[in-house]
Amino acid sequence: MTKAIVTAALTGVLATRDQCPAIPYTPREIAEEAERAAAAGAAIVHIHARTPEGGPDWRLETFAEIFSEVRARTDVIVNFSTGAVGIPPEDRIAHIRELRPEMAALNMGSMNYAIYSAKRKAFHHDHVFANSFKDIQFFLEAMNEAGVRPEMECFDTGHIGNARPLIDMGVLKPPYQFSLIMGVLGGIPGTTRHLVDQVDSLPPGSHWQVIGISLNQWPLVAAAITMGGNVRVGLEDNFYLEDGKMAKSNGDLVEKATRLCRDLGREVASVSEARAQLGLEAKARPDHLEAGRRCGRGRCAHDP
Repeated sequence: MTKAIVTAALTGVLATRDQCPAIPYTPREIAEEAERAAAAGAAIVHIHARTPEGGPDWRLETFAEIFSEVRARTDVIVNFSTGAVGIPPEDRIAHIRELRPEMAALNMGSMNYAIYSAKRKAFHHDHVFANSFKDIQFFLEAMNEAGVRPEMECFDTGHIGNARPLIDMGVLKPPYQFSLIMGVLGGIPGTTRHLVDQVDSLPPGSHWQVIGISLNQWPLVAAAITMGGNVRVGLEDNFYLEDGKMAKSNGDLVEKATRLCRDLGREVASVSEARAQLGLEAKARPDHLEAGRRCGRGRCAHDP
């Protein structure tokens, strides 16, 4: 069985410090969390950009500053998000084209996306998460041109099936990398039985990881470890080490995930081992200063 690759999703866009004080907002804070996650055993960090007040941020200069701050601290594999509601596709891909991280998240289908409070009998963050085939193809072509690995985020079985025509067209190329997101309202339930079905639906030879939401994360992590898959933890997906015990950093969550791996007989992949396992070892890392200058400002935010 291959070594388990652990990803840390550092911040997301919905969670706030009112919910969890450890949520990072600024590029420096995000990079410090990346360093903590890598020190605890994460080989990949998944990153959204935030404003200093905690809102979503799609400015190229913010992503460039995050990338530079992360690289000043760790050589961890960087995976930038492209997922958003109400943001034009061109704005959602600009940082991928310019900064060329090793990986970028790609949402593979549309869905109702909401958080429901049974206590209040009310929905929160109720919206339609739209990802048409036209948009998915647009993102894939841009990622291919930039030499960036698409990490296909699938919230339900149909999203896995959406890969088939894109493979047939040749716009989605192997090795295929899937993230199976489970437990989001509007998507597939977060159970081991459903995870087995999801994995059985993947194209042969696919790399995959499970992303469990809230405390469902931990039994799904354990199941994925025993099934030979990879895992994602982090404050974007779950705040808690166990019921009532909130993590103080992404590093706490990664530390528990790596301990679960070892307790269940799987070794944890280092950053270099993860690159080799995923076929990323030959990817040259970009000149971030030059990429920042290309954004049209003439001087990158992290130039001295």
